[in-house]
Amino acid sequence: MSKILISYFSATGTTKKLAEEIAKEFKFDIYEIKPKELYTGKDLNWMNPLSRSSKEHRNKDIMPELADKNANISEYDKIILCYPVWWYVAPNIVNNFLKTYDFSNKEILLFATSGGSKFGKTVQVLQEYIDNSCIIKEGAVNPSLNDIKEIIKNFI
Repeated sequence: MSKILISYFSATGTTKKLAEEIAKEFKFDIYEIKPKELYTGKDLNWMNPLSRSSKEHRNKDIMPELADKNANISEYDKIILCYPVWWYVAPNIVNNFLKTYDFSNKEILLFATSGGSKFGKTVQVLQEYIDNSCIIKEGAVNPSLNDIKEIIKNFI
């Protein structure tokens, strides 16, 4: 059986709740992707073109620094990656997480939270930051627990 890690980024707590629900249900290990500089409500104001999240969205080279680099990715065969969808893609900190660690020969399953967006171009964008031997699969956006159970059953 594969060893599975749930890694997640959550700016407001919504995605954290989803990741913790999955970890509890399946007894998976969990790792929080944290920015060195936490996001404030002002940073997340997507309607303000000068907000931190808006600037990061417009410039993929702006990679928020990770608070730590202690995720033991090498111990896991499969990763469940949870994050909020911002402008139909994952936030840049998720890109930096993927860029920082070696995901060669691993499978990544995506779960996302969103106020209305779907995955959009998430898979294509995330693929730019990992080795070609890593496989990324779409799970679901705003999934129910029943959806999660079914998707993970097929992932394991």
